[in-house]
Amino acid sequence: MNQGTPHPPAPAGTPPTIHVVAGVITDTRGRVLLARRAPGSELAGLWEFPGGKLEPGEAPEAALSRELEEELGIRVEPGAPLMTVPHLAPSRRLRLDVRRVAGWKGSAKGLEGQALAWVQPEKLARYDMPAPDRPVVAALLQPDHCLVTPPPGADDAAWLAAFDAALARGVRRVQFRMPGVDEARRRRLLDGAARLCSDAGAQLLVNGDPALALATGLGLHLPAARLAGIEARPVPAEVPFSASCHDEAQLARAEALGCDFVLVGPLRPTPSHPGEPGIGWERFEALRERSALPMYAIGGLGPADIPVARQHGAQGIAAIRGLWDAPAADPPPRPARRPRATRL
Repeated sequence: MNQGTPHPPAPAGTPPTIHVVAGVITDTRGRVLLARRAPGSELAGLWEFPGGKLEPGEAPEAALSRELEEELGIRVEPGAPLMTVPHLAPSRRLRLDVRRVAGWKGSAKGLEGQALAWVQPEKLARYDMPAPDRPVVAALLQPDHCLVTPPPGADDAAWLAAFDAALARGVRRVQFRMPGVDEARRRRLLDGAARLCSDAGAQLLVNGDPALALATGLGLHLPAARLAGIEARPVPAEVPFSASCHDEAQLARAEALGCDFVLVGPLRPTPSHPGEPGIGWERFEALRERSALPMYAIGGLGPADIPVARQHGAQGIAAIRGLWDAPAADPPPRPARRPRATRL
């Protein structure tokens, strides 16, 4: 695992922790390599990012190079960390450290009897995977930050200009939250935000209003308190659906309802949750271990916290002021092409 960021110790009575490193290997066409667990192995038949267990005292980069040469017959140049996913299973506690592969040499073959597949990124979610691998797919394909909108103040034009500026800085997922704003004004601001998001290729979800989401075709976000009151997913499968979660029961309910991602927190004390101390990264990991959903950490976080959040299994961060008031930066290219590993 990343040696620069300590992870919490296992609570008494939990299974031993197994450290695993896996690589995201891409070819010149941008396809990602998956390996299928061989018959007779644990979780046989499921697809995963190739890799294996760390030996005692072994660095993740060395383990990744060794495992990929043993399993696939290729020599690799380990790249940047993507994320670390903690996962709690009945018989073990797993930490899956996922690294990008910057380059590789050779011809990938299943040397241990495993089938291989080169998969276009947008098709990765179709493959049946172990629970720890599924958040990795989301990390590859979905935004690493989610803006939650602040109140509009007195000037709608100024609010929309600030909203547009956030999109120009690279925001591509937005939760439209307008507590205390009258319905007519809320709808005007939503219409303006929807147009700007459409132009930017960004995803927009309305907070707490399934009827409005259905009427507009936008996504839906539900507060944690609303989860217990619904029996089934309130929007069609193609409509983005998320929820806020603060404990294991809410997280399990969000997963049962088919949420596409969740916001978990508050991680730190914030003005929007006065009197709440924040759950901290240790508690966040305890929740992360129990779900395969993409999870944004929210509460007192900003763009600089994204790498740390990824080391604790988060999709990234969600924020109000941390993204609304972020300093101007060069906008990302739109649309952006995903980096590809090079053949050594």
